[in-house]
Amino acid sequence: MTDVPIDALDEPTDLSLVLVHLMKGPLYRDVHEKQWGFLPGLRNQISDYVAVLGLSVVVDESEGYAYLRSQIVDQDASGFPRLVARRTLPFKVSVLLALLRKRLAEFDASSSDVRLVLSRDQIIELLRLFMPDSTNEARLVDTIDTTIKRVCELGFLQPLRGDQDKYEVRRILKAYIDGQWLSEFDARLDEYLSELDESAGPA
Repeated sequence: MTDVPIDALDEPTDLSLVLVHLMKGPLYRDVHEKQWGFLPGLRNQISDYVAVLGLSVVVDESEGYAYLRSQIVDQDASGFPRLVARRTLPFKVSVLLALLRKRLAEFDASSSDVRLVLSRDQIIELLRLFMPDSTNEARLVDTIDTTIKRVCELGFLQPLRGDQDKYEVRRILKAYIDGQWLSEFDARLDEYLSELDESAGPA
């Protein structure tokens, strides 16, 4: 019997490298070049593997990302455990996501560039309109910075290397926020802005 080195047994396969990454979060062509290169040849195997877990793999070649999503529409009714948890987002985070999604749509309609990059100041100005009036500018900016950080943690914004005050809007945002979500959220924003105007009182 030929002895097999322990290191060889422990070496991860291409399939495991891609699966583990997808389980942790989205895969991006421009960031995860090695794993992305394995993806086309392994897509059927990945689909079969994650299907056992009630998941499907979504690959957008044109936008350059892949992620896992739940297959079953109503897990609560079926009793099937949800591996990819639903997240209830704070209102300010939802507002920023909607604003970034709209900015991305405008960018795609007017530019041939692939990457939408916004400065911290630009994002602050986007969100400022939807924040209650405050005489404490520092506290207002801190609140917005916290919201930006949360959106970065969710993977929809990515700080640029070497310039932490600029962020790339990740195109996977288009997969999570569609036209219907935006239209419904627009109605909520109108209500919210009306409430802000009423609370501010007459000028």
